Amino acid sequence: MVTENRRYYWLQLKDDFFNSKEMKLMRKLPGGEEITIIYLKMMLASLAEQGKLYFEGLAEDLAEELSLLIDEDPEAIRLTLMFLTKKKLLTTSDNYQFNLEQVPEMVGSETASTRRARKHRENQKALQCNTDATKGNGDIDIDIDIDKEQKAQSDVYDEIIKYLNDKTGSHFKPTSKSTQRLINGRLSENYSIDDFKHVIDVKSLEWKNDSKMSKYLTPDTLFNATKFEKYLNQKMPSSASTQQQDERLGF
Repeated sequence: MVTENRRYYWLQLKDDFFNSKEMKLMRKLPGGEEITIIYLKMMLASLAEQGKLYFEGLAEDLAEELSLLIDEDPEAIRLTLMFLTKKKLLTTSDNYQFNLEQVPEMVGSETASTRRARKHRENQKALQCNTDATKGNGDIDIDIDIDKEQKAQSDVYDEIIKYLNDKTGSHFKPTSKSTQRLINGRLSENYSIDDFKHVIDVKSLEWKNDSKMSKYLTPDTLFNATKFEKYLNQKMPSSASTQQQDERLGF
């Protein structure tokens, strides 16, 4: 069982972000200030997925789906998407996954426990009420706690990604930072390792032998925030149930 450890994300804008040619052009567009706000809200909405947005097909187009997510006018969002696409700030290869190209370099994150440890160190430094020896011992204790947590978390990554690779014949690495962020995101929403395995089972049985869909048997697709719950609530195909029973019986 994994202890809940919420991960916090933030957007790190460079000090010259608004001085870039793209941002200056954006702000000079009719309704440029609104478009700029929409772009920033899109960035924030994509943080947990490292700049990825997904079109689920629930609305007419991506703009309408994003309007539900960020509470902005669909027409203004369409203008924003057109501008971003033209300037290559938004890309896609399949009209399903859309990539905000600037975001991966701007993402900052930390777990709740790391945040607490950092604030504790900051408070200790500000108070300066302990001896150097006491401070040193405190720092060591904190570092040990963090190391233990990271070791336990790495076991989680290993178990989930090994299961995915075994089921799909892939070679994804549990050390991938983008994969770890996806897993952390779902764990912070109180999903379990068994939930990950159920999603892997369902989608691998559905897509593995489908030449069009098998390419989506990746952490990016299976573990993304907008799809995970939907996949988790899919029932296992009846043929899969039979197969699993045969495996348990040794057939």
